[in-house]
Amino acid sequence: MNSNSWKAIFDKYSIHKHNFNKEPFLISAEQIKQATSHFKKTNEKEVRILCKQDTREDRPDVFIENNVFLLPTKNGYYAIVKGEGYIDIPEIKSSAKIYTSKLDFKLDTSEIGNSEMQHLDFAYASSLVRTFMNDDTLVLTIRGRKYTPQFSFMVGKQKISVESVQTEVDAGYEGKNQVVLIEAKNSKTNNTIIRQLFYPFRQWSHHTNKTVKTLFFEKRSNFYSLWQFDFSDINDYNSIRLSKSQKFEIIEK
Repeated sequence: MNSNSWKAIFDKYSIHKHNFNKEPFLISAEQIKQATSHFKKTNEKEVRILCKQDTREDRPDVFIENNVFLLPTKNGYYAIVKGEGYIDIPEIKSSAKIYTSKLDFKLDTSEIGNSEMQHLDFAYASSLVRTFMNDDTLVLTIRGRKYTPQFSFMVGKQKISVESVQTEVDAGYEGKNQVVLIEAKNSKTNNTIIRQLFYPFRQWSHHTNKTVKTLFFEKRSNFYSLWQFDFSDINDYNSIRLSKSQKFEIIEK
């Protein structure tokens, strides 16, 4: 959680005294480097590591104490923002739905390894993603890292402006009427930072007039779980809501 490093950063720039109710605290990668230069270990001073706070539990102590979270705003710049930055990924308590793969042959290569990408690719190849979204037209069109256009949004009463922030989706699919973006995990996730869904949602909403949907995907044991999260207000970071979810067990035809 790098609590010692972030305590040093908060102390150096008197962030403890900042009024987070009024506005976010803006900080640069260069400032973070300067405040942590006396630390010896790479994970105590590497900006990329210090700024990776994907779950509530990943936040350092000073963030938890001040009820704040971190958002990138530009390449090398961040905002420390007060409010709820994360969304719960609720346990799907209903029994797994047996899903018969649409493929009429076995995929040997999909069984080698245990990566998020391969499990997601298998779910797509089996047409599970299309079935969950009730859209047979979905095809893979987005993968890897890209940069956002300029956009602004609200967290509570605070306005955040973003420009050219790197995003990455594990897979994005386009159909006749919608674009579906997926964040995938291969282990149990209790919560995730909303940014991982919201930034790509805003990014692709800028590039298409089609409806943009965001999914969270998880593969554990023999089960494939999908959650659909929708944003009711494109300008409100916290307007995220769970729309539907389902756990599946895929069997061969």
